[in-house]
Amino acid sequence: MGRVWLGILIALILSWAVTPQVKKLACRVGAMDLPGGRKIHQRPTARFGGLAIYAGFMGGLIMVQPSLSLPLSGLLLGGGLVLVLGIIDDRWGLNPWIKLLGQVAAALVLVLFNVRVEFLSNPFDGLLVLGEWAIPVTILWIVGITNALNLIDGMDGLAGGTAAIAAITIAVVAWLKGQAEVAMLAMILAAGTLGFLRYNLHPAQIFLGDSGSMFLGFNLAALAAMGLTKSATIISLLVPVVILGMPILDTFLAIVRRLRAHRPVFQADKGHLHHRLLDLGLPYRRAVWVMYGLDLCLGISAVMLVFMTTAQSVILLVVLAAAGVAGIDWLVSRGRKLARSKQREGSRRGVQAGPPTVSRSSGQAKF
Repeated sequence: MGRVWLGILIALILSWAVTPQVKKLACRVGAMDLPGGRKIHQRPTARFGGLAIYAGFMGGLIMVQPSLSLPLSGLLLGGGLVLVLGIIDDRWGLNPWIKLLGQVAAALVLVLFNVRVEFLSNPFDGLLVLGEWAIPVTILWIVGITNALNLIDGMDGLAGGTAAIAAITIAVVAWLKGQAEVAMLAMILAAGTLGFLRYNLHPAQIFLGDSGSMFLGFNLAALAAMGLTKSATIISLLVPVVILGMPILDTFLAIVRRLRAHRPVFQADKGHLHHRLLDLGLPYRRAVWVMYGLDLCLGISAVMLVFMTTAQSVILLVVLAAAGVAGIDWLVSRGRKLARSKQREGSRRGVQAGPPTVSRSSGQAKF
């Protein structure tokens, strides 16, 4: 056990120590995120954050895992592929469809190394054994969570903090279920992420980039598939969904929003939950901490599900779903009211200011 804690500490320290060097590398090769458009930050910021987290994760893993199991080999190979894909995207940019194909390839690596979602809950007959459908369902799960974490990476520290909370929750639930290897891997991943967060919190000195957000999303999805979906109970299959509830919900709403607006699903916008919190007037850091609080509530709920009966679990899930719907409805309606109020205020100011005057000397309009 002492060796495991030493590996966790190494992951934390190594990612913390390596991040400034990764920042210098990103600046040197031009992997910079420039401000403008839908982006909130005001200055060019280095990407490549995934490299620092990967270094911490691998350092901690080498300390505690001298040999590789088949699923762990798949996790490392698939995670490495996603990391390389993200690095290329951070530096040169990738077509969304090429990036999606790369994610599918990484998910296939996991499947080939026997990491699969083998059951789904069936409300009519307990469990649905997937059989040959396990492969497409696993790929959908891995690719979906990978992109979900990527989509919420819109504020300093948001995706990293969400991933750290999710990883710690996965570790706790896996440990309670007797999945020691998954619990250890999740804690090492959380430690590597926390070390990086020292430089990623507002105002961020470096961003996760696609290399970081996709690497974290891929590993969280893979760890959930490796440990939390193996128990043949209905509620156990919903635990990873609850743990990753915020990214999943935000991604679902983004897809619906873009389809209703007849826009491409991959086209970025400013309608995510964290954007709506900022629209309400919350300060930047407080908006991030509100999201952390929601992640933590979902994490605690996921741990509670392990100890509950099926009936109690269903009640908790219904409460969580109702709270989510009510919260989103309030955010949307409140945001619309504020937008209308700002529009009316702007109209009144425009009327009071009167028409623009023209300077005779320059012929330019002055407002």
